Amino acid sequence: MFMGRFSDQSYAAMRIMVGLMFLLHGASKLTGFPGPVHEGTPLFVKYLGGSIELFGGGLVMLGLFTGWAAFLCSGMMAAAYWMAHGLTHLFPSINKGELAVVYCFVFLFISTKGAGIWSLDALRRR
Repeated sequence: MFMGRFSDQSYAAMRIMVGLMFLLHGASKLTGFPGPVHEGTPLFVKYLGGSIELFGGGLVMLGLFTGWAAFLCSGMMAAAYWMAHGLTHLFPSINKGELAVVYCFVFLFISTKGAGIWSLDALRRR
């Protein structure tokens, strides 16, 4: 298998980057840094969703309580898809919900696979 010997490292890099991107999205939603504050978002969505994105993404990135954090993030993205995109049209390519679907299933995969290497969960198991 081409590059198969690096599968643990590439999985860890994916987990770290997906967690970081989710964390930054939550930080942007809550504080306006590093991007604009999401205007027009209902407050409960902004604060609940932003908090899950910020802290859940951070936990996934660090690899701490990874299974639970990723499962929560996956569920939140499934709910976000149906609340913000899925009711306008069924297909994500039309309703602009592709990113929510990708996050949902990547977090679902992470929740089943666990943190892997380069994680605080791996350090805790030692």
